[in-house]
Amino acid sequence: MAKPFLKWAGGKRQLISEIEKRLPSEINEVETYVEPFIGGGALLFHMLENYNFKQIHISDINLELVLCYRQLQSSVNDVISSLEKLVDEFPSTTEERSDYFYKIRDLWNSNLDIESMTDEERSSRVAQMIFLNKTCFNGLFRLNRSGKFNVPTGRYKNPSFPSAESLKEVNQALKGVIIHHASYEKCLEWVDDKSFVYFDPPYRPLSKTSSFISYSKGDFNDENQAELASLTKELHKKDVLFLLSNSDPKNTVEDDEFFDELYRDFDIDRVFASRAINSNPDRRGKISELLIKNY
Repeated sequence: MAKPFLKWAGGKRQLISEIEKRLPSEINEVETYVEPFIGGGALLFHMLENYNFKQIHISDINLELVLCYRQLQSSVNDVISSLEKLVDEFPSTTEERSDYFYKIRDLWNSNLDIESMTDEERSSRVAQMIFLNKTCFNGLFRLNRSGKFNVPTGRYKNPSFPSAESLKEVNQALKGVIIHHASYEKCLEWVDDKSFVYFDPPYRPLSKTSSFISYSKGDFNDENQAELASLTKELHKKDVLFLLSNSDPKNTVEDDEFFDELYRDFDIDRVFASRAINSNPDRRGKISELLIKNY
């Protein structure tokens, strides 16, 4: 079974069992599966393994992430070759590893014009991104306003790189999947009344100190969250099934009704999950998250 090839903030691997319990009863009749905000793809790979859809659309506004999926779909062997070279050259001592990390980071940041790259260069770039993701601090993917990767090196004794076999499994899973570089609003063009959409937007920060993660050059603020809620209402009118996950503001502010108000017309469940990435280790514990659905 294919598994996520990147460590991604807010990854859904630990919530899959809770999501599975809340899938629509008619999931086996669904013809089109759509997942904007694709992120690490944990739920995507689960759905591809367990259900048969006629069409699958995934998308993200993060072009670098989209490139990873596209290259693994079309040129997996080139990505594997480039990644194996990086791993083979990765030094054994901490100081040398740090120097090597920044060398690869500088290389990745030296050319941001993906459109002008050859297919081979794009595959090398994806390999570099996977390498940086597995060796940087906390496995974060963060870009500055110029679109440059700015996460410092991590201190891993034995970083876990995806194997050639696991990347080939990703390649097999992605066969036939339509991969879009697009904002979530485009999903309206891909759905009908036999569709199911799963939304996993950048989570609303629980406090100002928890907003250290930036998934793309832009931020996803409360206005964006409200716009997404409006789109779910459009989907509901079209008889499109959707499930959406987000943070639960009540973890830190008991009377914060932000999502309860936005999604008051829909079913809101609170489930528990471990916070996998947080700048403060003392706050990596069980918190409630929201699963919102229209069925």
